[in-house]
Amino acid sequence: MKKWSKQLTGPSAESHQEVTGKIISFLSIATIAILVITILVFLTYQGFALFTQDHVKLIDFLTGQIWKPGQNLFGALPMIVTSLLVTLLSGIIALPLALIVAIAMSLILPQQVYKVCQPIVELLVGIPSVVYGYVGLTVVIPFLQKMFGGTGFGILAAIVVLFLMVLPTMTSMTIDSLNAVPKSYRMASAGLGATRWQTISRIILPSAKGGILTAMIFGMARAFGEALAVQMVIGNTTVIPHGLTEPAATLTSVLTTGIGNTVMGTPANNALWSLALILLVLSLAFNLLIHLVNRKGAHHS
Repeated sequence: MKKWSKQLTGPSAESHQEVTGKIISFLSIATIAILVITILVFLTYQGFALFTQDHVKLIDFLTGQIWKPGQNLFGALPMIVTSLLVTLLSGIIALPLALIVAIAMSLILPQQVYKVCQPIVELLVGIPSVVYGYVGLTVVIPFLQKMFGGTGFGILAAIVVLFLMVLPTMTSMTIDSLNAVPKSYRMASAGLGATRWQTISRIILPSAKGGILTAMIFGMARAFGEALAVQMVIGNTTVIPHGLTEPAATLTSVLTTGIGNTVMGTPANNALWSLALILLVLSLAFNLLIHLVNRKGAHHS
């Protein structure tokens, strides 16, 4: 009798599983949080070493235009300007085309075409960046040499390569946003006598606006953090560009080319960590913008 009463009043196997699941989830979240905090603290400490240990002024670092670590000249403005310019231009160019392709695939073309094209888009999203960089070296650079002369390396080449990289990402996310619009919206619009284009332009696109903006920002965030493909085609010259065909350098290209050629603790190495900190702050700004857009879209919906 006591045995049966314990089984009836004691915790069940399901409750033990729930407690175990909560403990595992908590430990996993705590581990991720500790790793993220550790990275942030380490990068912040290393990033500020240039200003606290080497006594370089922050304003001079952010506004200086000369980057010569061997002469203790650390002006990061050319890399910051180039990174933002390349990111914004590639994102602005890619978004309209991604939107057109997404509308055609999900709303206009037959379902059979969508089933064929969707895996291709997903495949393009997963291609490694070095492949895009190689395409830039073998196809984009020679084409730009014939069109504009010079070496072909420069901001325009980086924009083209980043455009090719972020276009599939933006297209895939935009397709998901358009497909997320309830079909009842389309049926109601058709019931009121609206044409297909009126339904797309006045019902579906406004409803998916938040997701489309998120796709644009996410694609630009990927372009901003890209290193290898940009390094292969941009020319890696640390000057403020005065034209799209001139060689330049981004934050990521300077980091990848310089981090292996400096000694830990030296001003040149500390300056690279400061560039990495700027890159982290701007990347966090992109992520914050994505969350704000998603929250605003959720409130409107």
